[in-house]
Amino acid sequence: MRQPIHQMLDVLNDVSPAVVINHRCDVLGANHLAKQLITDFDSLPHRDRNLARFVLLHPAARDLYQGWDRVAETFVASLRLASGRHPDDRLLNELVGELSIKVPEFSAWWAGHRVDQCAHGTQRLVHPVVGELTLSYETLALPADPDQSIVLYTTEPGSASAETLRLLASWTTPTNTHETAPSQAPHG
Repeated sequence: MRQPIHQMLDVLNDVSPAVVINHRCDVLGANHLAKQLITDFDSLPHRDRNLARFVLLHPAARDLYQGWDRVAETFVASLRLASGRHPDDRLLNELVGELSIKVPEFSAWWAGHRVDQCAHGTQRLVHPVVGELTLSYETLALPADPDQSIVLYTTEPGSASAETLRLLASWTTPTNTHETAPSQAPHG
């Protein structure tokens, strides 16, 4: 991930959670607020630094995402789209194989042939520290970096979710301003 992208994540640190992902949903970088809201991807083993893997396999994700089934199915649709565009991606194929074995619902969702870019939407979360939030997300392509996107989460200005997100940011402000070091996600 390029240094200007790290800087962008730093600028957003106290305002909006943001993650940079590739076509496999590997987390290439995340700002501090995203790490506090979703999970600290940097603390996970390299192969587990994947947003789809987290949502589908991590027990905390089922508690975090209200309507987990809908969120998980959307990630499966995104992986199906990526597999059509990158049929020879060994790591993507391994991820799909792992999920089909470990997630009972995965096979039915995969067989549904739904494809989705996960470009935008709304997610309702129940954070273990600050409680309920409703976030909108936009996935922005990084034209200079093929197959990389930044996922930016926002709240409705003046909403209870905006106040809750501000509270999370204030409670977890990093002492080190460079929290967005590369996640060293698997490449291949």
